[in-house]
Amino acid sequence: MKIRTLWHNAQKRVEMPFIEKAEHTFRSFSESGRALFIFFAGLCVVSTLALVYMLNAQLLVAVPAQGGEVSEGIVGAPRFINPVLAISDADRDLTTLVYSGLLHATAQGDYVPDLAQSYTISSDGKTYTFILRPDATFHDGTPVGADDVVFTIAKTQDAALKSPARANWSGVAVQALDAHTVRFTLTQAYAPFIENLTIGILPKHLWKEVSDDEMPFSDLNQSPVGSGPFTVSSISRTSSGIPSSYTLKAFGRYALGSPYLSGITLHFYQNENALIEALKSDEISAASGISPATLASLHGFTIDSASLNRVFGVFFNQNQSEVLRNSDVRQALNNSVNREALVQQVLGGYGTAVEGPVPPGILQNSSSKQAPAESDDLTAAARNLLLKAGWTPGPDGILQKTTGKGKSAKTVTLQFSLATGNVPELRAAAHYLQTTWKKVGVQVDVRVYDQGDLSQNVIRPRKYDALLFGEVIGRELDLFAFWDSSQRIDPGLNIALYANAVADKILERLRQTSSDGVRQQLYTQFEAQLQRDVPAIFLYAPDFVYIVQNDLRGLDLGFIETPSDRFLSVAQWHLETDYVWPFFTK
Repeated sequence: MKIRTLWHNAQKRVEMPFIEKAEHTFRSFSESGRALFIFFAGLCVVSTLALVYMLNAQLLVAVPAQGGEVSEGIVGAPRFINPVLAISDADRDLTTLVYSGLLHATAQGDYVPDLAQSYTISSDGKTYTFILRPDATFHDGTPVGADDVVFTIAKTQDAALKSPARANWSGVAVQALDAHTVRFTLTQAYAPFIENLTIGILPKHLWKEVSDDEMPFSDLNQSPVGSGPFTVSSISRTSSGIPSSYTLKAFGRYALGSPYLSGITLHFYQNENALIEALKSDEISAASGISPATLASLHGFTIDSASLNRVFGVFFNQNQSEVLRNSDVRQALNNSVNREALVQQVLGGYGTAVEGPVPPGILQNSSSKQAPAESDDLTAAARNLLLKAGWTPGPDGILQKTTGKGKSAKTVTLQFSLATGNVPELRAAAHYLQTTWKKVGVQVDVRVYDQGDLSQNVIRPRKYDALLFGEVIGRELDLFAFWDSSQRIDPGLNIALYANAVADKILERLRQTSSDGVRQQLYTQFEAQLQRDVPAIFLYAPDFVYIVQNDLRGLDLGFIETPSDRFLSVAQWHLETDYVWPFFTK
């Protein structure tokens, strides 16, 4: 009975007066009227849809989406993927991707909590207390705790391991207050200490059974477990067992949020030529550390650059070279160099001319910039300075000076040697200086050394007249190691053997203050001492050049202290994009 009723009701016509009236009106139109009605109705519908589409396009915003992989090439192969032992660029690149620290350095030069949830610094600047995130884990799922932090710093401080970071932790006491709280105590305030807290944290549960003697040979150096944005997925090796590539995948539980890229593969090559060929054959889509002279041959890539946080210059060893003890000679050599021309000719424009020991971007440098001038004018002015100081041209055009009279008379020729590393840019810069100074009347003997030989047999024993070299300046502007008189002897880094009591006091104060205004004032005072003494000639800060595929987004090179800093923004890199309404981005 119910089924018959439903069927009967369904057969009933539904009364819709509005539609019936519209249908009646439409039928009353003439044939041409009906056509016009249909045309304008269709036009109205299309216009409405177009308006909605344009409004939608205007309001939608692009947001990064998950997915996509980057393949990058690196010269050299990793040996120690370990924040305590990393020594090469390949080591540091992988360490940056795999490990994370209490703090994370940003591309803008700041620091944000990473494994740490929060931290405090005592009013006297000697005590740093960190509270770890309760949900922070290593790649194997083990929680990150205070004991892992204490273990890592203890290994870094261990003299037997010879960690490259050991000097940064000298005299620092580390204590686990509870499972998630760590305290660092310094013997005196040291503002740059904050940078040390970005060191990657080792998982104690994996390393605790590895002795100091075994640590450099542990498989954990090649198959690392960290807490960083990426985890090791697979490793490819050559027939001799050397890693040829590492494939990394995004770590979903990374403390600062899972990366947008699903993975990164790093390929390793023996030299720059092999790296370039890999780029051209599309084996890789990104590369860094390529010499400026090669960039012109690369097409179809985006070339990003940022000032590299290092300063190159000529450092004088006045203990070894008699002519370089003369302040007029050092001043003339300094004044004669057209730094802008050097950057263009040697670096292809990928660099910044500097006249002080600090790279651009750290401070508002107070150094008096060299007035724009032609190279010939600079050369002539420098030569006149030496002529007024009593130097005269010899038979070969090289300046000389005679001191004393009679049998005690002594003629000194204005010549010295310039040592540098066997790197294309350094060789080119050395020969540029050699040519420039010969026009002034100075004979320079350029001596090029392989990097190991330069470090062990030239720099460490201080066996050079002048040294063309670069200094890596930390984010926190700590110039102590490079210029304090206590650092003149190896392993100190004062390669100009500079000694100035006033400068020493300024450097000590510079280390203790965290005030940007005070630091700027102290640096200006220190720079005035250098300008007066001319212990070195500062030339340029090179750019870090990074070649990436055109569709990579989110890359922010910003502040580059070492090449691995290109990965500071890696969690924001993305190849995929979604479009959403603005309120979905909040």
